[in-house]
Amino acid sequence: MNSSKSSGLAGFGALKNTTCHTEKKISVFFSIIFMTAGILSNSLAIVILMKAYQRFRQKSKASFLLLASGLVVTDLFGHLINGAIAVFVYASDKDWIRFNQSNILCSVFGICMVFFGLCPLFLGSVMAVERCIGVTKPIFHSTKMTSRHVKMMLTMVCLFAVLIALLPILRFRAYQIQASRTWCFYKTEHVEDWEDRFYLLLFSCLGFLALAISFLCNAVTGITLLRVKFKSQQRQGRSHHFEMIIQLLAIMCVSCICWSPFLVTMARIGINEGRSKETCETILFALRMATWNQILDPWVYILLRKAVLKNLYKITSGCCGVHVMNLHMWELSSIKNSLKVAAISESPGSSRQINLQPLSSMGR
Repeated sequence: MNSSKSSGLAGFGALKNTTCHTEKKISVFFSIIFMTAGILSNSLAIVILMKAYQRFRQKSKASFLLLASGLVVTDLFGHLINGAIAVFVYASDKDWIRFNQSNILCSVFGICMVFFGLCPLFLGSVMAVERCIGVTKPIFHSTKMTSRHVKMMLTMVCLFAVLIALLPILRFRAYQIQASRTWCFYKTEHVEDWEDRFYLLLFSCLGFLALAISFLCNAVTGITLLRVKFKSQQRQGRSHHFEMIIQLLAIMCVSCICWSPFLVTMARIGINEGRSKETCETILFALRMATWNQILDPWVYILLRKAVLKNLYKITSGCCGVHVMNLHMWELSSIKNSLKVAAISESPGSSRQINLQPLSSMGR
């Protein structure tokens, strides 16, 4: 506690000579807008998920709904907690010496920043893995990917993110007030100790690993869906294939665009040690970019659905003068349809009973 307190108080002296100056009104405006937009969008996504779960209780969709619910709930609490602390800091005129004597608030803020930063990335990669298994191995997914297993995965992801966030505290390393005096994170100024570098590189590597897993699994899923589409002559497979591919592209683009600046910035600071030339404004811009990912998550995962794509397709086709194909074959869920077509292509003929016989024999 003494070392943590002295480290936190030492940061106050460095803040007096900081060269980072931000407009208070603009910064408060950004914080309030981000927090409000994140809370509203994620709350709307939770309502839609609850209605979808009540209407469709198919086993194939239960795992997706649980993972999506975990994602939007995490994003919601991230905006609520981090946003509330940030607004409190602005309301107190960023006078950390007055309300953070024991460095408790900064530690809580830093833990929340790390946890709510990594957890959505981890959940996004888990969702990509789940979709990949569901499309490439639908029979295995329907028999092995139960709700209990999904809940266990959610718990493990959250516990792992909590462990990473608590690691500096367990090592008696205090989170540092950043140069803008508006948020707390790992030490990003005058980084010379190997442990400070390790935390920055660990955060960046885990983030890039989650993005890489998402990219790889989404690519495999997209290629599988395209192969099924070209092999299957059924007209009903076109619309939901188009919807799923659009969702996968949106997920990959939003995650990479929003998180890459912050992850790259933290990695450069960790690699370059005290020679890093990253300015406060650059770090703050990267942080705001990462915040946008949590705002757009529910719109990508939940709200970009078949109704929106149908309307966009009709409008685009009408403007371009292209004949609009018959879209009345859109069914209840793109995921359910994708699993159905993938299962048909994987199992020849009407092979439901044929596929169940080996499973029953294995059970015996």
